[in-house]
Amino acid sequence: MKENIFPAIRLTLVCLLFFSGVYTLIVLGVAQFSAKNGKGETITHNEKKYYVNIGQQFTNDAYFYSRPSAVNYNAAGAGGSNKGPSNPDYLATVQARIDTFLVHNPGVSKTDIPSDIVTASGGGLDPHISVQAANVQVKRIAKIRGIAEGNLQQLIITNTEKPLLGILGTERINVLKINIALDNLK
Repeated sequence: MKENIFPAIRLTLVCLLFFSGVYTLIVLGVAQFSAKNGKGETITHNEKKYYVNIGQQFTNDAYFYSRPSAVNYNAAGAGGSNKGPSNPDYLATVQARIDTFLVHNPGVSKTDIPSDIVTASGGGLDPHISVQAANVQVKRIAKIRGIAEGNLQQLIITNTEKPLLGILGTERINVLKINIALDNLK
């Protein structure tokens, strides 16, 4: 038994030292080479501070809607619903989101709704929507704000983020940034 206990204690101490000290310092060092030195990017709008990398809730019809959140946009605890696509409660939630979206966007058919506008992301705090999700909302926003649809299409193009290195990920739009740009169109 002694021949197993001492190596286990040594391995525990080495892992404790590595994962709580060395690994943490490596991650911190790598973060220093990223944008903003590993700190979250913030925007101040109307004297209020927002974090760009955390999803914000937008439900006003004059703005682009955000992606739904399984954690109600609470950054203290990210997480998904963990319900599968055959779960009746999950299906009812998604159907309610579809119905609500259709009420607020007359003229849009159910088949035109991108999945990311009615389903939450895995972490529940995704600040982005797809370009398709932005485009499907253009008519509603143009009508409410009295802005030409072409101007909104140009705003979408301007705020579209390309995939990392041109190949990793998909094109996406940060909802907070595009909504602030929308307010600045006046």
